[in-house]
Amino acid sequence: MRNSQRSTRRPSLVALLTALVLVVIGLSPSVASGTGQGSPKPTVVLLHGDWADASGWNSVIKRLQNDGYRVVAPPNPLRSLATDAASVRAYLDTIGGPIVLVAHSYGGAVISNAATGHPGVKALVYVNAFMPDTGESIGQLAGPDSALSTDPTTIFDFVPATLPPTPATEVYLKRSTVFNAFATGLSFEDKSLVAATQRPATLLSINEPSGTPAWRTIPSWALVGTKDLIIPIDVQRSMANRARSSITTYDAGHLGLMSQPGTVVKVVERAAKAVTR
Repeated sequence: MRNSQRSTRRPSLVALLTALVLVVIGLSPSVASGTGQGSPKPTVVLLHGDWADASGWNSVIKRLQNDGYRVVAPPNPLRSLATDAASVRAYLDTIGGPIVLVAHSYGGAVISNAATGHPGVKALVYVNAFMPDTGESIGQLAGPDSALSTDPTTIFDFVPATLPPTPATEVYLKRSTVFNAFATGLSFEDKSLVAATQRPATLLSINEPSGTPAWRTIPSWALVGTKDLIIPIDVQRSMANRARSSITTYDAGHLGLMSQPGTVVKVVERAAKAVTR
């Protein structure tokens, strides 16, 4: 009699597991879509450029997540354009569903190569970014008016310090370059953080020619900073016009993703909505 009473009061483990599975199955469609109805929101993939890491996107990430987007910001290896693009491409292959691929600065060259022919990438967003065509390098595209187009020994620190440098030599920005050209528009404290935490580029990545760009076949949006001293506005606008991008200008320096994250989010979400209607 005790056993009978105990069995009626406490459901079996099998019954509990079955109920749990049913709950999960019942919830899964809404979890997958993020909204419970309609097409799923795309995954937003954010890629940083030279002398940076993914933390530069922190304010952008928080806003996108608050708006219901799944966001990932993988590291850009910053070794060479070909190997960096291959690394990002392999990462994209792990993501199911539509992707909005966003990049800053040198990251624009990387996504232009990584996304070529990728079926999951539905939109490209360039934030103060390079958009090379076949055979072009970012060093070539920066042009004579860029703050980086000067005697390299006055703006860079080389590791190893042996001169002349080789393609594998790592290049850091001098503190003065960060403060006067790279991080304009940020507070003194933020400039100091950028200078202290920068990851180096290699000379190879700066001078390596691009392959066939994804922007030829994938819709693109370009956010152009009017006060950018690294990629001058005329250079950004010329690349974006060539790619037939939807162009938005904003009053920002090269690190507009940090100084004006809200504007960046608006453009990213505009692209996401345009390709998931």
